Amino acid sequence: MPLLRRNRYFFPGLLGALLGLAACAGTKNRSAAEPTAATTDILLLGCSHLSQLYKAGNPSSDVLTPKRQAELSAVLDGLQRYQPDGILVEELPENQPRLDSLYQRYRQGQLDLNTMPGGRSEVYQLGFALGKRLGLARIYCVNAPGGTSQSILHEGKNIELYKQADADWHAFSDPIGQRLATGASTIGQFLRAINEPATLRQLHRLVYRTPARVTDGALKPDPMVDAAFISPHYVGAEFISVFYNRDLKVYSNIVTTQLQTRQHRQLLIIGARHVASLQGILADDPAYRVVASARYLGR
Repeated sequence: MPLLRRNRYFFPGLLGALLGLAACAGTKNRSAAEPTAATTDILLLGCSHLSQLYKAGNPSSDVLTPKRQAELSAVLDGLQRYQPDGILVEELPENQPRLDSLYQRYRQGQLDLNTMPGGRSEVYQLGFALGKRLGLARIYCVNAPGGTSQSILHEGKNIELYKQADADWHAFSDPIGQRLATGASTIGQFLRAINEPATLRQLHRLVYRTPARVTDGALKPDPMVDAAFISPHYVGAEFISVFYNRDLKVYSNIVTTQLQTRQHRQLLIIGARHVASLQGILADDPAYRVVASARYLGR
């Protein structure tokens, strides 16, 4: 009886102690898993390739005209308020020495973008121009190989869903580009429109979600895609993996650049197609805080 009496009190006590330890361990585990305070802000600016927007004979499509240069200056005013200490652009890291040389010449007033081949590019018109304003010593290349066309997904079961999503996207986005090309909108308005959350979400669904519904097909031959590793049944998912793989490499270049330089406020200028994907990746990185571009693009 004494033994039973002791057990009656001992087991609840032991159970309580164990539960207490479990709760303590659980608290420790949750604390370890919870994100730490963000140390690096990053603003992702989705941008069409400005040099590709140019059409000879159409001044409204030319960022080198005085009107468009004034509009770009207004965009730079907004981005300058963000005060980035690191500007990252869609150039491959192996091009860093060339970009360094061009940027130093630009800072010294020895590089004329009006006559330079490719001088209309956002790398120069936004990246170089803002870097010079801020007195930054370098512009960083963080792109990764793997660029390809969305048209390589062209056949398979449920392909009509992808084609319809593509048609819907063009119906939505083409007028944005047309307003810029005809002079009906400024560059600032154009950038605000393509960086709207609704715009980025629709583009993200087109490239990274809808294709997963396409199966039992093939991708068009592409030098950037190793067809030997493509599963025909999962052709749509394989298509997504091509784009996502590149985004992960860009992400790696972003974070390793930060580790090397200890930047606290990064600005990434990149094609709009990548923005929502990279925002999702960076939002899950406890060392980063994604900053809304709308705060610095005005109204």
